Amino acid sequence: MVFPGVLAGGSLVDVAVVLVTTGVIWIGSGWLEGSADTLSTYYELPAVVQGSIVVAVGSSFPELASVVFTALAGTFDMGVGAIVGSAIFNILVIPALAGIFSDGTMETNRTIVYKEAQFYMIAVSGLIITFALAVIYNPVSNGSGLGGEITRPLAMLPIGLYGLYLFIQWQDVSDYEATEAKPSIDLAREWGKLAGGLLLILVAVHQLVGSVESLSTTFSIPEFLAGVTIIAAATSLPDMLVSVRSARGGNEETSLGNVLGSNTFDLLVAIPIGVLIVGTVAVDFAVAIPMFGVLTLATVVLFAVMRTDLSLTTREAYLLLVSYLVFVGWVIAETIGVTSLIRGV
Repeated sequence: MVFPGVLAGGSLVDVAVVLVTTGVIWIGSGWLEGSADTLSTYYELPAVVQGSIVVAVGSSFPELASVVFTALAGTFDMGVGAIVGSAIFNILVIPALAGIFSDGTMETNRTIVYKEAQFYMIAVSGLIITFALAVIYNPVSNGSGLGGEITRPLAMLPIGLYGLYLFIQWQDVSDYEATEAKPSIDLAREWGKLAGGLLLILVAVHQLVGSVESLSTTFSIPEFLAGVTIIAAATSLPDMLVSVRSARGGNEETSLGNVLGSNTFDLLVAIPIGVLIVGTVAVDFAVAIPMFGVLTLATVVLFAVMRTDLSLTTREAYLLLVSYLVFVGWVIAETIGVTSLIRGV
């Protein structure tokens, strides 16, 4: 915690800090997303690239910050849980809300379905392979017997895969011809606004992680599950706001591109950066893989509803919301011991 004398003092204070920092993340993300949108238009980027790279990376900064802070604090499981939980929230809840609040059926296209969605599936597989290699080549003793250490060389594998993703996007930018004239903007002001948003998010996430650690200790909530629920929901706010706003404005490409691009960045860059900073991070394969299984299933569901007639109907949007509620129910069941698919929690 940054202000231990002020913020230490009971669960109610921790809950208040979580609420306040969530609001600060919301404000900082608004600055960041607005400036990213303006700069993308100025630099004449295609809508799908704008959503999947510029806006996605910007709105993913809370997740990146949460991984960095949890890795430095020695609670990397909480950071991974936040990433996976945020990814599941992004995949099921954000497209659902975007579809519900858009005017009628939300249209997709083959670029979103066959490039963004399929590469995202590759990203999930790539991170699972990285975790598996950690268990095989760098095993560590833990309660489940399936622990491993992710080292810097292993962390470079998903980062290299993200490099391939950027290359594919660069090819799309090279082939794109803008149909609108460049807007007249104050470049220094927009870049300053973007930097200010990043700073606000950085400070707020630092406080958020500290309070969630305290709450998880007080109520004996496993670090991974605390990350999946509380931190994941808070750090997903930027993605939700930009996607719903884009969908209501009729820009479905940016909306869905942001969801898939954010998740791709979180899995292939945010988690490995935490490893690169710390050097070596222990992971529990038995805890992580069931969650990755749920994430894979959620991705398949989204892919299926987007591919049917290349659109997302209101009925399909509510199906996604119900699927997320089922996931939350399962997480609660794991926490209280009704189910035990996640070993070691």
